Amino acid sequence: MANEYSYPLSFDWTTEEMVAVVEFYQAIEEAYEKGITRDKVMTHYKKFKEVVRSIAEEKTSFREFEEASGYSAYPVVKAAKEGQERIRLTKKTK
Repeated sequence: MANEYSYPLSFDWTTEEMVAVVEFYQAIEEAYEKGITRDKVMTHYKKFKEVVRSIAEEKTSFREFEEASGYSAYPVVKAAKEGQERIRLTKKTK
């Protein structure tokens, strides 16, 4: 998924942690661009949460990602947690 923005990353993270966060945000992009399964979202979200542990840090990361990309992570995660098997959302236009 070609994008022209940066993912919200911390230089304190290891390479593996950065990969986990980037893969989670790529899953969010996929949910908007072509659809994604609940299992794939939850797999990446669990790895993301191993890196971004606090709710406050998660909210900050989600907000920074949305400001940069226009994709909102929260509705994707919410749909996955509610058990929606296939997630396909529409990106809001600004």
